[in-house]
Amino acid sequence: MKLSVVIVNYNVKYFLEQCLHAALKASKNIDAEIFVVDNNSVDGSCQMVREKFPEIKLIENQHNKGFSMANNQAIYLSKGEYVLLLNPDTIVEEDSFIKCIQFMDEHQEAGGLGVKMIDGKGRFLPESKRGLPTPLVAFYKIFGLSRLFSKSKRFARYHMGHLDKEQTHEVEVLAGAYMFLRKSTLDKVGLLDEDYFMYGEDIDLSYRITQGGYKNYYFADTTIIHYKGESTKKGSINYVKIFYQAMVIFARKHFSKGRADLFSVLINLAIYFRAFLAIVTRFAKSIFLPIVDALVIYGGFLWLLPYWERFKFEPGYYPTRFMNTIVPIYILIWIVNIWMSGGYQKPIKILNIFKGLFWGSITILVFHSLVDESLRFSRALILLGSAWAFVSLLSYRYILSHSKSKRVQFDRNRKKRVILIANEEEASRINQLIDQSNMKINVIGLVQPTESHVAKGFLGNLSQLNEVISIHKIEELIFSANDLPSREIINIMLKLSRLNIEYKIAPPESLSIIGSSSIDTAGELYVVHLNAITKENNQRNKRLLDLMLSLILLVTFPLTCWSVKKKPGFLKNILTILFGTKTWVGFSGNEETKSSLPKIKKGVLSPADKFEHEISEEKKLEIDMIYAKNYSILQDVDIIWHAWKNLGR
Repeated sequence: MKLSVVIVNYNVKYFLEQCLHAALKASKNIDAEIFVVDNNSVDGSCQMVREKFPEIKLIENQHNKGFSMANNQAIYLSKGEYVLLLNPDTIVEEDSFIKCIQFMDEHQEAGGLGVKMIDGKGRFLPESKRGLPTPLVAFYKIFGLSRLFSKSKRFARYHMGHLDKEQTHEVEVLAGAYMFLRKSTLDKVGLLDEDYFMYGEDIDLSYRITQGGYKNYYFADTTIIHYKGESTKKGSINYVKIFYQAMVIFARKHFSKGRADLFSVLINLAIYFRAFLAIVTRFAKSIFLPIVDALVIYGGFLWLLPYWERFKFEPGYYPTRFMNTIVPIYILIWIVNIWMSGGYQKPIKILNIFKGLFWGSITILVFHSLVDESLRFSRALILLGSAWAFVSLLSYRYILSHSKSKRVQFDRNRKKRVILIANEEEASRINQLIDQSNMKINVIGLVQPTESHVAKGFLGNLSQLNEVISIHKIEELIFSANDLPSREIINIMLKLSRLNIEYKIAPPESLSIIGSSSIDTAGELYVVHLNAITKENNQRNKRLLDLMLSLILLVTFPLTCWSVKKKPGFLKNILTILFGTKTWVGFSGNEETKSSLPKIKKGVLSPADKFEHEISEEKKLEIDMIYAKNYSILQDVDIIWHAWKNLGR
């Protein structure tokens, strides 16, 4: 056998499905086997593999064994001359495997091979080619010198920035997302080190390959898509800590004691430095709009006050404490009310800002009527200040909304302008998925997935894609993987990478359309399994109902307990719901069927409790999906009313 492909999966079912479609195409004319090692996923990944890909060799772990151990499980069973360790959030070209095999056959000194990787927007991923993270290299990376001097052979050594990404080169470290390895090399240098749970194992193995007398190569003649950030949020402190601690393990294993100690000090400095930066950045982002709002409103009072004094009284009528003390209190009340009304949530909703200012003004007027007369100032100024706040806050937000910052984008209920690159049959199926996903999408039309003469019903063909995007102001492309090979999709993404376009890919016969908008985010996932119940306002309303009902039931327990079957369970449920571990209404059905539903707390009751007769598991799932899709707080009230006697369940 020529090739064994090993994919370790953990709760990324839809990405895995897309990855397997591409991998099977790439191994079509090769004597190959594909392993999926699942680390105890709870999203239905194993069921999907069994049903859709019976030819795949599935290993189901009963707990998360980590990346290294899971890969080793499959490598022990593999029969291929070459072993490819492949991430589930990748898409390979149809000829990726053949090209890699040819290169390795021609270069017997090669122990491992990595390839050119791009993200979900077609941008090159610098970790495609890396250098060994010695203490000095790590220092340049940790403190930003590698980014500042991105082409320097010395400072940009971590990502080997001095090497041309369009040329094949010898490198020191391969990326774990795509490690094409010679099996005989693994037999000599050993498999992945299981001391690494996640991250660092690719650096360790790459180093041992070079120490064993082999070479590692960056291979530029094939490209894969790597949806970065699906398994872990790369910007999180937890990621930084896990990643850099893996570097410490590597240093202690391979460097001298002095260098390892120096490396350890650098790593700990990096963790604290990154944590400090993350806290400062998060805090600055959270207070940016409130501070600007406060300054704008205060500036309005500075402008309004002299005019009002001249119009009604005389200049200098109001004491200095009005501007120094009273107005800041007014501003604080307005900002708190805007925050409580959701006015600082993304995207911006005008109604939420209006509600915040309205209730803030009511609060200020009530406060005005209750305080001592010496602290009472003009009601008219309060109303004028409210009017100024409303006009000014919306005006400057509107101006900022034209920037690229997502923090100040208006929720205009505008639909994203999308074109499908697909034949009519697949386009019809994809349109159904979009309709059922409730996403704000406006499909402008179809682009023919060939360069042949444009047929009726299409906006254009692939050779006219640039013009179609420009004329129709397209924001996103959705590719049909059934009508376009992965290689063609990747080429299009590379050609359009300078445009501000997002991309999604619809695998054949799938209930998902997948894409990633940036290097660090999971992006959007258009899936038939709808989850309107997980919207922030629905979650807030649901929790509010749980709290209010539980408090009422706790106070009236001596009376209400007589209307419920199981009284001890009733009291226990009240307390657990108050503490937030359960909800009054959740989903019914077993864990396997729940995997296709959004994640919510375990419920005392379920939508199925409205029915007096017994219903099947299939019917329960259908009812749960309708409940999740069209959730309202009145549904919960209705279910609780109908199943009141079961509140002690």
